[in-house]
Amino acid sequence: MKEKLLTGLIAAPFTPMNADGTVNTALIPAYADFLAAKGCITGVFICGTSGESVSLTTEERKAIAEAWVEAAAGRFKVIVHVGGMSLPQCVDLAAHAQAIGADMMAAMAPCFFKPATVEDLIAFFKPVCAAAPKLPFFYYNMPSITGVFLPVDKFLIEAKKEIPNLAGVKFTHNNLMELQMCVNANGGEFEVLNGFDEILITGLVCGCRGAVGSTYNYMPALYQKIIDAIEKGDIKEAQKASAKVVEIVDVLVKHGGGTRAGKIFMKLAGFDCGQCRLPIAPCSDEELEQTRRELEKTEFFKYAAM
Repeated sequence: MKEKLLTGLIAAPFTPMNADGTVNTALIPAYADFLAAKGCITGVFICGTSGESVSLTTEERKAIAEAWVEAAAGRFKVIVHVGGMSLPQCVDLAAHAQAIGADMMAAMAPCFFKPATVEDLIAFFKPVCAAAPKLPFFYYNMPSITGVFLPVDKFLIEAKKEIPNLAGVKFTHNNLMELQMCVNANGGEFEVLNGFDEILITGLVCGCRGAVGSTYNYMPALYQKIIDAIEKGDIKEAQKASAKVVEIVDVLVKHGGGTRAGKIFMKLAGFDCGQCRLPIAPCSDEELEQTRRELEKTEFFKYAAM
């Protein structure tokens, strides 16, 4: 069997921001050290949803990518999200990712003017992938955000005929039948990365060997317990760890979900990434303390310290 490009836990970093809303790339080396110290992060998926990609300029995204490639220093793989609404921008970002030495790239479907068919989606991604032919490409499927509900297994099978560097999909969806169809497509040719942190246990059972998530930034040790338990065939132990995940993610959802609440959680975990860029609302001191009290009822701080 061909060796997987991506396995284990791939963190989706938040984009550090200064108080005035500008990007703080100077914090990225320390951020990389913070993740490396966790001991179980195998990669970073930068400038995705957690990284506020659609709120960033092209030059900001390039600067962030450059900073992460340098800061990773071979300690983990760097996957650059190059997706967006503008095809020329995506082509530019893909070429840049290859030029700076990124390991892989990914892109979500354009979500304002949407592709109507699988063929339309392939046509959009084809020049993007051609601009960086040496980089394995992952389709970032997140229909809850993009509104693009095209069949992913069909996309993988048909796109591979025209996009040689297509490697797989970041499957951020809860359609578990479709997930299994992607895992089994072309005899298991494609790498399927679990995308919803709170159902990692399900993704692993369905055949995923890698996972991308925002909560892996601050408590990967808890997810590693799930991976280890599944590999040992200890479903009950995996279920116990997953139940702890769900308790914490429930607090996350109450405070705006992965990107907004994620920066709150990061601050409470000891690494301040700043606020999000508008239109995502800032967090007040009162909300920060309220979130702290809610998380103290879970095992967040135990695993954030690991």
